[in-house]
Amino acid sequence: MCADDTGMFLRATQRTKDGKTHRYWSVVESRRVRGGGVVQKTLLYLGEINDSQHAGWCRSIEAVDGKRGVQMALFPEDRTPPPDVPAVHLRMSQLTLERPRQWGACWLAMEVWDQLRLDEFWAARLPDSREGTSWRNVLKTLTAYRLIDPGSEWRLHRLWYDRSAMADLLGEDFRLAQKDTLYRCLDKLVEHKAALFRHLKERWSDLFDAKFEVLLYDLTSTYFESDPPESTGGLRRYGYSRDKRSDCVQVVIALIVTPEGFPLTYEVLSGNTLDSTTLAAFLQKIETLYGKADRIWVMDRGIPTEESLAQMRASDPPVQYLVGTPKGRLSRLEQAFLGRPWCSVRDGVEVKLVPEDGEIYVLARSADRVLKERAMRRRKLKRLWKRLRQLQTMSQTREELLMRLGAAHRDAGHAWRLVSVRTDPFSFTLNRPKLRQVRRREGRYLLRTNLPDNDPATLWPMYIQLTEVEQAFKEIKHDLGLRPIFHQTDGRIEGHIFISFLAYCLQVTIKHRLRPCAPGLTPRSALEQMKGIQMLDVRIPTTDGRQLTLSRTTQPDPAQQLLLAQLQLVLPPQPPPRITSPAPGETVDVVKT
Repeated sequence: MCADDTGMFLRATQRTKDGKTHRYWSVVESRRVRGGGVVQKTLLYLGEINDSQHAGWCRSIEAVDGKRGVQMALFPEDRTPPPDVPAVHLRMSQLTLERPRQWGACWLAMEVWDQLRLDEFWAARLPDSREGTSWRNVLKTLTAYRLIDPGSEWRLHRLWYDRSAMADLLGEDFRLAQKDTLYRCLDKLVEHKAALFRHLKERWSDLFDAKFEVLLYDLTSTYFESDPPESTGGLRRYGYSRDKRSDCVQVVIALIVTPEGFPLTYEVLSGNTLDSTTLAAFLQKIETLYGKADRIWVMDRGIPTEESLAQMRASDPPVQYLVGTPKGRLSRLEQAFLGRPWCSVRDGVEVKLVPEDGEIYVLARSADRVLKERAMRRRKLKRLWKRLRQLQTMSQTREELLMRLGAAHRDAGHAWRLVSVRTDPFSFTLNRPKLRQVRRREGRYLLRTNLPDNDPATLWPMYIQLTEVEQAFKEIKHDLGLRPIFHQTDGRIEGHIFISFLAYCLQVTIKHRLRPCAPGLTPRSALEQMKGIQMLDVRIPTTDGRQLTLSRTTQPDPAQQLLLAQLQLVLPPQPPPRITSPAPGETVDVVKT
């Protein structure tokens, strides 16, 4: 191969016929294309040629092409090549295998990247720097790292990049993984978030016929392993932690996904943001991004307020919703529900409907959920009762008793409401009226909606789809390693979360590629399988002091072959061999004999 990877050369293909191996030759030209890639074009088909004809074509190519590269034939050091054929003798006894690196999962990530046409999206938005840094390739590396083996940018620089085949797949060197380059790339991304999600919405519609009429909205938090900020501004704040890390500052992430798990947008909010203050801004954001349309918003209780629901009903056209409602409202509606019959929507699930003030209230009862909540309540109550009895036998001051009761209150959670405690003198009794009320409401959900279609068989399954946004948060936090965050500036924090969501977009695309094949086959298991395909360098010294390098990927095992067949993917051909001369950068093409 020539030093600049372009020019003409001879390519041989083998075919076995009637027990005999035939070698057919073609003249092929390598051409560099925009973006740094190389494509190959077959110029002439020569068929079977003998050694003298081969030597003549080699001389002709060298004369016409005018390149420094020379095509060579390889022979073991104990074999004599034909006359007039440029040849290299190899010291096969000194063959070494070097630089094993993970290739398969990296290649799969880049295949999905191409299916989403993200190069096309980022081409104008993320141009190369004047120094030649390809920011698109830096972004590809950050996203693949987050998808395959998430960790810090420092770990990517120090360890992961050299142990992966990203450099081979992107045609880059280690300059791409300099730590300052990785961090600087984070600063260039967030401004394109809205345009990216519009682009992805179109691609998912084309690839999977995805629908976007039902929107699932929820919030989560993620914490930081860093010192609290000194200033009062910024995103990092103490607040209600869904990760049970109230000792750490955090940010709140609001996310909208479809029932199939496709994200439409997200927002990073300060860590002390209240759920109930976020809805109005997101209604406007979705309308600005995607225009007005008949959409149904599905949310859990705690997000919508009476004021926001009234605004949704009063808008033109009205915004339709199906939302969870605190169980405390059951006290006001209990009499209205008593006269209504239960309607079965599926095995173990029954609902009742009550219209009121232009809305429909839905009371759902799940037999499985009754058993689960009852078992949880009994376990907590037994543990609390045991602890209170222990405190009753202890010798302690009033202050010590109050401290221990506070700890017991924290551990008991909602079970504390079922016990009446007096401190002077210390005694406790079971609150039986409260217990009877809790038992009646276990396994029951109260929903409200302004949907014109009030079919119970439709409303309950629609609300249960909220588990999809919970699954999205789970995958982003656990599979993609969103937490903890170590960055300290708001721009880098948002860039880190942007990379995590871009990796999630690749993961959800893989999920929908796998779903028709087998619902139980997850993107994580597919990536783990593909990680087994490794790339390594086969190095063989020559008798004249040069070195032959063959970068080769391992052959897929049966499980990997099945996965590739189901995904309708074909592995690319092996990279061409290279001979490195003592002179820096001088290489020649190789023909194996």
